[in-house]
Amino acid sequence: MVRLEIAFARARTQVCVGAGLLPTAEGVLTEAGPLRRALVVSDQTVAPLHAGPFCEALARVCPQHKLHLIPEGDGAKSLEQAAAIYDLLAAGRFARDDALIALGGGVVSDLTGFVAGTWMRGTRFAVCPTTFEAAVDASIGGKTAVNHPAGKNLVGVFHQPWLVLIDPVCLTTLSERDLAAGLAESIKHGAIADPDLLEWHRANRPQILSRDPATLATLIERNVRIKGDFVTRDERDQGGVRAALNFGHTVGHALEAWFQYQYRHGECVALGMVVAARLSVRLGLLARADADLLTATLEAFGLPTRLDTLPPPERLVAYIARDKKASGGRVPFVLLDGLGRTTLRSDVPEVLLLQTVRTLSA
Repeated sequence: MVRLEIAFARARTQVCVGAGLLPTAEGVLTEAGPLRRALVVSDQTVAPLHAGPFCEALARVCPQHKLHLIPEGDGAKSLEQAAAIYDLLAAGRFARDDALIALGGGVVSDLTGFVAGTWMRGTRFAVCPTTFEAAVDASIGGKTAVNHPAGKNLVGVFHQPWLVLIDPVCLTTLSERDLAAGLAESIKHGAIADPDLLEWHRANRPQILSRDPATLATLIERNVRIKGDFVTRDERDQGGVRAALNFGHTVGHALEAWFQYQYRHGECVALGMVVAARLSVRLGLLARADADLLTATLEAFGLPTRLDTLPPPERLVAYIARDKKASGGRVPFVLLDGLGRTTLRSDVPEVLLLQTVRTLSA
């Protein structure tokens, strides 16, 4: 098992990565500190696969625990679902030293973290990610949120988990599509911070796609280190450092909203990265060969790089204008200033954005 610690100004997150970790989690949980009561939040798809073994391990150190299930899908990231969990916490008289534990993907961790960050102004929470996207992205950095009809992740709070338990064996239950969607975030980390990681993906493609636990553990560790470096330097996303992690997300979030979440988050981010890379080329920041390399890497893992049916570009740009990071009527775009380097630009001409979005259907 690999142990990493991510140190923030007022909190520390211990990250443990190891095959077979969840069914034997009592050891790590004991080391992390006493647990009086815990509420495990999972969804209706993940729970039948992973909740039993994990809750058995949890029971050995925390007999007073409950399992709460939410519906699968992005629609569960809602104030209504958060209110239902608040009701459970109130009925159980949960205190700040009790814990919420997210067992699932990014939706589960976002919702659980949001509730933990707002219940009694902050209670402990842990994350047990069961998707690749959650393991390398959503579980690290303390961004928690629920959606609002006006947009994705508009109601949120920064709240760092005290513990993250990542078991690569969980990823063996993912569909090919869900694994690929998660890999989009890993490829993104290579594009913005570590070009060698892009080549590593391509060199280890067979082992990654066959879900070899040792290969996945190595890939997860590399991603956690990259994500941890960004978030510790800019915990509250105010210094500009953490903005690089939004590469591909500005267009990606707009596509998610337009298609009403029929596409996976990672699939939309992949498309958004293609647009951002091509914008970078058109602005003279990135070599076309590097943009093509990124596109080829996405395609090698079955991620979409074009759309058969493209939303009207003008409508898509209108969605982009609603981005929560917009300031002064301008939306900042994370672009590549060469592979492994990013730049934030709020001066992208709308006509250039429209032209580049149209290339998704070319």
